[in-house]
Amino acid sequence: MTTFSAAIVSPSAIIGTGRKSFYKRAKVTNKISGLNLFGSEKANKHVASLSLTMCSLKTPSLGAKSLSQPKAKKHFVLLHTGCHGAWCWYKIVELMKSSGHNVTALDLGASGTNSKQALEITTFSDYLSPLMKFMASLPAHEKIVLVGHSFAGLGISKAMENFPENISVAVFIAALMPGPTFNVTTVYTKDLKLATKLVRPLYLYPVENIYEEIVLSRKRYGSVKRVFIIVAESKALNKEFQHWMIENNPPDEVEEILGSDHMVMMSKPQQLFTTLLHIANSHA
Repeated sequence: MTTFSAAIVSPSAIIGTGRKSFYKRAKVTNKISGLNLFGSEKANKHVASLSLTMCSLKTPSLGAKSLSQPKAKKHFVLLHTGCHGAWCWYKIVELMKSSGHNVTALDLGASGTNSKQALEITTFSDYLSPLMKFMASLPAHEKIVLVGHSFAGLGISKAMENFPENISVAVFIAALMPGPTFNVTTVYTKDLKLATKLVRPLYLYPVENIYEEIVLSRKRYGSVKRVFIIVAESKALNKEFQHWMIENNPPDEVEEILGSDHMVMMSKPQQLFTTLLHIANSHA
């Protein structure tokens, strides 16, 4: 487990519109067309200078309100997909550090720098053990923004069921997203059929064990806000499959990041960071 914290700086502005977010950087031009409104070229230059000064004073405050001065410092907990580790979040971690938030990137069982070896992970519970121990260690009053990528959707779903009181919002990034009436057997079986067309799977624990571990209820899992981030160009979980999960288990909000492959935290880190910040400020 790796935990980070740092001071606030000023990122670029964010403008949210409904379910999608669009990002704009303020731009001030330093040219005024040759209109002689004040009787002389010298007077026009003074007016132009004053106008530019006023613009430069006003424009940054818009960005500061919407992004660089968040409602409150958040605690983001980032969960990697299978065969990866906390290391894959390093770009997001740096961006969150610079914006003044706390961030914890976890290594799951036999992943990243976790001390367990692959052959020691015999159950899905073993694999998720670092996440469950971390959640159990949180103070009763602390709420986190729990973020899972791809296969980690199963892990954050389990955490939502076990620790709903500690999660303000759960974010599924092109992730498996089961639910109380849309069980993991259905989701994982369809995902498995797609995957085995291209790869030969090697299981570190019985597939049936996953079905037994991920049992979700409306009362606990259903009490946590969910946001799904579609990664449009993902080949691992294609867009059609992501929409299929959303339709069968509708979240509270849907965002989309265009032009990214499946590893969005590496290929589009700035867009993902800004989207996560928008979600946290809206729901946490």
